[in-house]
Amino acid sequence: MTFQRKLLLGFSLMALPALLVGTEAIRSNALERRALQALGESMARTRTYAELETAMFDQSEVIWRYLSGMDPTARTEFRATGEVVNYWYQRWKAELRPEESELGEGVLAIQRQIQAVGDSVFVLHEAGNREQAFQLASTELKSRLLPALTLLNREIYRRARESSVRGAYARLEEILAAENRVLLGLIGLALGAGLLFSWLIARSLARPLRELTGDMAVVGTGRLDHPIRATSKDEIGDLARAFAGMTQQLERAQAQLVQSGKLASIGEMAAAVAHGMRNPLASLRASAQLARRHPDSAGAGEQLDAIIEEVDRLDRRISHLLSFARPAPYRPLVERLPQLVEGLLPSFAELLRERQIELRLALPSELPEARVDPMQLEQAMVEIVSNAIDAMPARGTLTIAGRTVRYADGQQEVVLDITDTGRGIAPEVMSQVCEPFFTTRAEGTGLGLAIAKRYVEQNGGALELESTPGKGTTVSIHLPAFAGQAAGATA
Repeated sequence: MTFQRKLLLGFSLMALPALLVGTEAIRSNALERRALQALGESMARTRTYAELETAMFDQSEVIWRYLSGMDPTARTEFRATGEVVNYWYQRWKAELRPEESELGEGVLAIQRQIQAVGDSVFVLHEAGNREQAFQLASTELKSRLLPALTLLNREIYRRARESSVRGAYARLEEILAAENRVLLGLIGLALGAGLLFSWLIARSLARPLRELTGDMAVVGTGRLDHPIRATSKDEIGDLARAFAGMTQQLERAQAQLVQSGKLASIGEMAAAVAHGMRNPLASLRASAQLARRHPDSAGAGEQLDAIIEEVDRLDRRISHLLSFARPAPYRPLVERLPQLVEGLLPSFAELLRERQIELRLALPSELPEARVDPMQLEQAMVEIVSNAIDAMPARGTLTIAGRTVRYADGQQEVVLDITDTGRGIAPEVMSQVCEPFFTTRAEGTGLGLAIAKRYVEQNGGALELESTPGKGTTVSIHLPAFAGQAAGATA
């Protein structure tokens, strides 16, 4: 029997219980809807009264704001709130049942008394009898009318619960009890049919599916040469055979992709090297020609200096390329980051002085130690600091700050923030600045930040950049704090 026929058989066994359950659900839903509709009407009436109650208390609050002198326009607001109270009262009264009419009369009587007390308070207060006005409000409004309104509210809400909510819940309980009895019978029927169908599925489908799943899991780990077993003669067997053919094609495609990736990387590197060396070589040739034609001229020395400078620049490019292509081995030690920073700063002292760049250090002595390769981390910081200085050709501030980040699980990070006040990085290229061979400077190699990122990640950390065009850039080195051995312990 094919897989399709097995499914049709299973769905046929499930169709009858599903049909019965659906019929019972429709019947129960209709009954519940009628009960909930009645409850909704009652709740709507209660919500209307809640608005009326709030409006009445708001109207009394206006009187107290007027007496306190906080709101000179309260008398006008008192009239407006009276109209709001009348609006909600008319809506609520229209929804009342005949046996609830005395409740409406009680609310109306209290509202009229609040209105009369408010008018009297305003008259006394405007006549200069402020103490009498306050006494009248306290005696009539606070001590008599509002407590009476509260008692009446309780009676209104009590009747609403008894007449509608309890009745609706009782009806719903009856409906649910009957529905439970019917559903229990249907569940028993569906359970029997389901067990039978599951037994059939387990015999004919489960084993080949488990085998295919296991084979797919092995192939998913990268073992494309793993043999795929197709023991079933139904659609699952066809699927297994198709999957086996697909893995063979993937194996061939993977080999081609690896070869293409290697060729693409070689081509990208060759293009970057050619682009980076063509201009310096042209400058070298032009300077050499000038020095050769006029060896005794005053400008010959300048041309030779230019040749030396270009040769040094080419040497730096080649060093960057070698560092990126053949990174140094990882040899971690437990180090104090402030000491590493202070050790590399002297090499930048002259350049900072020439460009009139102010150096600011904020490296707390209590920074935790980190287990890092000092050579790799120092090289990463050299690349970042060099980029920061290049971003400030004339004047600026270079800040190197350290901080500790503590997480809820007890783990700690040591963070070094290197900030410049240069021109910043445009938002559209922020995602590319750490990619190899990407640079925004004509003399750049595009490998500085790529090398720094690789070294930081090799030391278990992460590199983050934040930049605002025209204001500067911050490069943050996140490293896990060391815990376990004393400072200075080796790997």
